[in-house]
Amino acid sequence: MQNQSKSLTKGLQILKEVMISTKPLTANTLCQRLEIDKSTMSRLISTLIHEDFIEYKDNSKEIILSDLMKKIVQKDDRQKIVEKTKALLDEIFYLTNECAYIGILDNNSVLYLNQVDKSNRVLKTRDSIGLHAPLHTNGFGKIFLAFSKNVDFENLELKKFTSNTITSKTKLIKEIDLVRERGYAIGSEEHEFGLKSLAVPYFNKQNKFVGAVGISGLSVRLSEETLHKYGQEIFKLVNAYN
Repeated sequence: MQNQSKSLTKGLQILKEVMISTKPLTANTLCQRLEIDKSTMSRLISTLIHEDFIEYKDNSKEIILSDLMKKIVQKDDRQKIVEKTKALLDEIFYLTNECAYIGILDNNSVLYLNQVDKSNRVLKTRDSIGLHAPLHTNGFGKIFLAFSKNVDFENLELKKFTSNTITSKTKLIKEIDLVRERGYAIGSEEHEFGLKSLAVPYFNKQNKFVGAVGISGLSVRLSEETLHKYGQEIFKLVNAYN
């Protein structure tokens, strides 16, 4: 029983090292870090692979988390973002009386994690939680283009959705520069006619870029002047939030 407990502890130590590492690890590196002999390390790694906790990257000897573990970690991280930004979305809604959102980058597109709309309007913005949107067509996506280091810009498909959609990379780069300069991004009926959006970058307390927060609503309510006004106000609100 004691030996099983020691093996479990060592296995969990290996899993922890793989989870917190920013790059793939080798068995030799893990042996050195955890002071585990090679034969024991080989046995523990084989067990962790068999139980689908870790895997070898591309048939190499580099160890990474399995797809299953990545999904578990990803789900937990996303839930934490939702919890931490609930109060912020409430404040954005009460400031603008428009539907407020938190979005993250997922597969080179915007993924809407949460939204808040406490208005009494008969016609409300549709439930977008879990939906994706192209980066070049809305304020949220432009925030990722401006502030995220994980966007694959070269392979970004600039598909046209409306006559307002930006389909030129040169024009998009100018738009991104403008977003960085003023600290907020506007989407003006670029994905759907009749809808506009406004977003600002959201950083955590460690000043790490997390995602985009902002609003979306009908264009008849959101003039360019109103959007710029909200952009400045939401930018101040988000920066004061942390």
